[in-house]
Amino acid sequence: MKKTIHEFMERAIELAKEGPISDNPRVGAVIVRDHRVVGEGFHRGAGTPHAEVEAITQAGELTQGAQMFVSLEPCAHHGRTGPCTEAIIAAGISKVTYAQSDPTIDAAGGAKFLSQAGVHVTGGMNLPEAERLNRAWTHWVLTGSPFVTWKFAQSIDAKVADRIGARTAISGPLTQAAIHQLRSEADAIVVGTRTVWIDDPQLTARDPQGDLLPQQPLRVIVGESDLPTSAALFAIPGGEVLHLRTRDIPLVINQLSDRGVRHILVEGGPTLAGAFLNARAVHQVITIVGPMTFGAGPSALNALLDPHYSISNIHWEKLDHDLVISGTPVSR
Repeated sequence: MKKTIHEFMERAIELAKEGPISDNPRVGAVIVRDHRVVGEGFHRGAGTPHAEVEAITQAGELTQGAQMFVSLEPCAHHGRTGPCTEAIIAAGISKVTYAQSDPTIDAAGGAKFLSQAGVHVTGGMNLPEAERLNRAWTHWVLTGSPFVTWKFAQSIDAKVADRIGARTAISGPLTQAAIHQLRSEADAIVVGTRTVWIDDPQLTARDPQGDLLPQQPLRVIVGESDLPTSAALFAIPGGEVLHLRTRDIPLVINQLSDRGVRHILVEGGPTLAGAFLNARAVHQVITIVGPMTFGAGPSALNALLDPHYSISNIHWEKLDHDLVISGTPVSR
C-alpha cells in the first residue's frame, strides 16, 4: 500500500525528534520519489548539516524531480552552514512540503525564495504535531522569554497525594519514563522550598534503570526558607542546584532567562503552581491522571486564581493505565 503524504510528513517529524534539545529547532526531512523514500535526515546540532542537506546527501542523484517533506520551513540564510533553499534548488527537487513556518527573522522566507525559483511549495501540513515538537523554541524566538510548563500528577478524584505532607506514587513506569524524558528536554526544573522539605526530590532526569540521562536540567528551588543540608539534591549528581530566595515569579523567570534557560518545567507544589498561574506565566499544562482515588488528600492548587483559566489545544494519550493530558491555559 502506498503511503500518504501525511505519513511522509509524520516520518519527517519523527526524525526531527532524534535531534538534540538546544538553541536550534529540531528538524527532520524526507525525500520521496515515485512514492518511495530515497533520502532522510535530521539536524544533529549546531554546525552540522541541516536535515534537508543530510537527506539530499543520502538521496544522491535521486533528488531530481523528487518531493521533500520537512518539519520546518527550509532556511534562506547563511549561518554556520549554507542556506537549505540553495541546496534544494541545486538538487533539482521540484516540490517542497513543510509543516511549520520558520518564526526567526534571519532564517524565514525560505518558502518564498523556493517559489520564486520555480519549486512548488506547500506549508502547514501536520502543523499541530510540528508545533508541539519545537514549542519551547518557538516561544523563545517570538518573545525572548522562557516557555513554562506546569506538570503534576493526580488521582481521578483530583488529589496529588493521599494526605498532606505525604509523598505518594501516582504514575506508572511508562509515564515515569516519559516524565524523565520531559525533564531532560527542559533547561530548568523548578520546585518550592516546601517540596524539598517534604518530598526530598532529586530533580534529575533518569532512565528506567535509574541512571542519569545525558542532558540534565538546572535544579531550581524558589522560596525564602533555608534548605535542609541533608537534601538529596545536594548529594545526588545531576544539574547545578540554584536556590532563588524570592517569591517574585517574574523575577525568577528573568533570572533564569539571563542564565540561558529557554524551557522551565514547574514541578513544585500547589503554592508555587498557583504563583506561576497568577503571574500569567504558564504556557503549557501537563497532568497525569492515575487510576486511583485518595479521598481527603491535597489538591494541585491551594490558592485562589486570578484570572481563572480555560484549557485549549488539548492533547491526550494513554500510557499503560495512566492518562496524560496537555493543553494551553487561556485566561478568562
